[in-house]
Amino acid sequence: MKIAQIAPLTESVPPKLYGGTERIVSYLTEELVRRGHDVTLFASGDSRTSAELVACCDVALRFNPKARNPIPYHVMMLEQVRRRADEFDVLHFHVDVLHFPIIRQFAQRTVTTLHGRLDLPDLAQLYAMFNDIPLVSISDDQRRPMPPVNWLGTVYHGLPNDILPFRPKASGYLAFLGRISPEKGPEAAMEIAARAGMPLKIAAKIDAVDRSFWSDRVEPQVLRHSNVKFIGEIDECEKAEFLGNATALLFPIDWPEPFGLVMIEAMACGTPVVAFNRGAVPEVIDHGVSGLIVEGIDEAVDAVRRIGSLDRARVRNTFEKRFTVGRMCSDYLRIYRLPACDEQFPLGSRNGFAENAAGKPALFNSIA
Repeated sequence: MKIAQIAPLTESVPPKLYGGTERIVSYLTEELVRRGHDVTLFASGDSRTSAELVACCDVALRFNPKARNPIPYHVMMLEQVRRRADEFDVLHFHVDVLHFPIIRQFAQRTVTTLHGRLDLPDLAQLYAMFNDIPLVSISDDQRRPMPPVNWLGTVYHGLPNDILPFRPKASGYLAFLGRISPEKGPEAAMEIAARAGMPLKIAAKIDAVDRSFWSDRVEPQVLRHSNVKFIGEIDECEKAEFLGNATALLFPIDWPEPFGLVMIEAMACGTPVVAFNRGAVPEVIDHGVSGLIVEGIDEAVDAVRRIGSLDRARVRNTFEKRFTVGRMCSDYLRIYRLPACDEQFPLGSRNGFAENAAGKPALFNSIA
């Protein structure tokens, strides 16, 4: 198949540091190429790929001091995609909704994966207007706020098997990895660690919009707690060491997390997760196997004290069964082939498909 992957320009593909969407686009693109597909990646010029790269800006916008507004760069990228649209069997978009008006004439050859939260009040009318655009969710929970739209399926994220090696033993600290923001719960993580009597290492990005939250609320607590160490942003090599040596990953989120890539990154290392019961957490974590799902700080403190009872080898095995790039790629290939040969690629209802009266797969056109 000739496949276009259209990535955000904020980070390179893959990202040098933080960046979930671009990381998933990279993993998917490389696996598609490995399987023999002809893939073209529309991304920033500093991306690294075995596919054909169409450089839509010189460097990732986050690292370009001259790029103050991301919209013009993405609009120019989408014009390049539009001009070449007839070359591809499938065009897979990862850029939210910017492309919706320009793909009406070839929407049946497109797939749009929605990577963000969908519960914001401004979105319902927009998606209702474009309710024919073929969409993919990254969890079933992500769909809950949406009006009836054209869901093709739910595809959970996946990682290459060897990108984060299994670590059978931990070094006795808790890990918090991601972004410093109120919804990610760094304050809760510090309280959990303090009450559990364990060291906490925080490796996190601080966006400009969250600078005041960091300086007013998080940094003072970091300085006050002798058990807390703030590391800052880390790259992929540092991530393997950081997550692999942790006793547990703390994931005390306070928002409807659409997926939570860091959870499966921890699982790949064999590191169990202590996570608040929000968003997609129950879909990702097998309670009592790959982690412990809790309802608040009190339960999290107790979970941390019990987390050593979980078998790190079973955590890794759960990752290998459910969250590899091979499984993710196969799910997307089934979706790419749906218009022409849906009867050959049945999926369970959990992946967004149901059987019609004739026993053949039928696309959901409303929330399952």
